[in-house]
Amino acid sequence: MDTPYLTQTPYSTPGPHLDALLGGAPLPRDPAALASMVHGVLLHRQEAWRFGYDLPDERLHGDAETRYVAEILRILRERGDTPLGERREPAARFVATCRDYALLLCALLRATGTPARVRAGYATYFEPGFHDNHWVTEYWASGRGWVLADAQLAGGFYATPFDALNVPRTAYVVAGDAWRACREGRADPDTYGVSSVPAIRGTDLVRADVVADLAALGGVELLPWDGWGLMDKAAAEVTDADLALLDAVAAATSAAGHAPDAGRPEAVRALLADPRLAVPDRVVSHTTYRGDRVVTLAPAG
Repeated sequence: MDTPYLTQTPYSTPGPHLDALLGGAPLPRDPAALASMVHGVLLHRQEAWRFGYDLPDERLHGDAETRYVAEILRILRERGDTPLGERREPAARFVATCRDYALLLCALLRATGTPARVRAGYATYFEPGFHDNHWVTEYWASGRGWVLADAQLAGGFYATPFDALNVPRTAYVVAGDAWRACREGRADPDTYGVSSVPAIRGTDLVRADVVADLAALGGVELLPWDGWGLMDKAAAEVTDADLALLDAVAAATSAAGHAPDAGRPEAVRALLADPRLAVPDRVVSHTTYRGDRVVTLAPAG
């Protein structure tokens, strides 16, 4: 197969701080070792209680608004000199969401020669009977094709019956598969949402995630709450043509999760050329703690 997902994007590029954080040591090539490295330097903003750590508001509200791996690494370097590969105390970590785990692991995999990409979708392993909005990494494993990895699970906090570096497709549903299941009546849209925010669930969320997943496959790995175009369209204004377009995106991105030769950049780029899906220079970020704000994105690489 070709390996387009070896190329770093403006969002995954490690920047100048990676070498300093490594302290002269090489990055391991083993995906499991990289996932453990990621888990040792990030702290999910809803999991500080596991460490008995009281998160400062500025970190709870601000860290996860960081879009770029280079900035994540800069913040880590500012907070301590513990090298990557050694677990940090909570106060020295970057306060993250699942998207940050996914993007940092993706960046390190690409840096060590493993094709990788970020996926938006839903995990079934956090709350029984519920599909929790969640982002993971997908990497290319020789002989196995595209494999799902969840670096947030790498610390062993969750008792899952599977390897964090080989998440079953039944346990994690990419957004395109979720959209198709809901559209075809095979799933209840209200079982797809954000478990910590009961008001955020249903078809509108799945619609947004279909577009976000497409953008990530196209090299624009934005924040889970960024919105543009068809993502932010009011439900009553979504047309039959819009639904047909979303069906096409879902079919393409669903296949991208299973078939070795699917989801190639040219197919993704063709869909992202539609103005209803295209990522603009400025997006509306519907932040959790700071309200809605317009953000200018880094230029495409």
